[in-house]
Amino acid sequence: MSQLNKELNERSRHLLKLLVERYIADGQPVASTALSRDKSLGVSPATIRNMMAELEELGLIHSPHTSAGRVPTNSGYRFFVDSLLTVTRPEQKQLSELKINVEKERGSSQIITNASQLLSGITHLAGVVSMPKRETANFRPVSYTHLTLPTICSV
Repeated sequence: MSQLNKELNERSRHLLKLLVERYIADGQPVASTALSRDKSLGVSPATIRNMMAELEELGLIHSPHTSAGRVPTNSGYRFFVDSLLTVTRPEQKQLSELKINVEKERGSSQIITNASQLLSGITHLAGVVSMPKRETANFRPVSYTHLTLPTICSV
């Protein structure tokens, strides 16, 4: 990935970031014309197609079929997460709300359910909670599991 950091200029990195975010939001291949509407790029659809061709040569995106837009590859997602994703700290209000919701409950399953719902609301991501089926439970730190999005193929 460090080699990719050297090969991509800032504009290509920004294009890849927009493409991945758009694909995550819509679930559809992203066309150059759709990306050209984003004023932060400030380039024509033809320039975007050339930049997308370079990203494709690097293995970061691919076209699921002829004349389709582009979708991120597993390497593209990895580069996005490692280099382009911006994460912000939760606001103090959100942290206070989490603390209040956790402290007001006494049952362990309700505490976990409340915490999961609040974290899901803050991150806008799905959360899955599982509890052991025993009388006492030992709490461990929250862990995140990497889920791979299925690749859609057409023949």
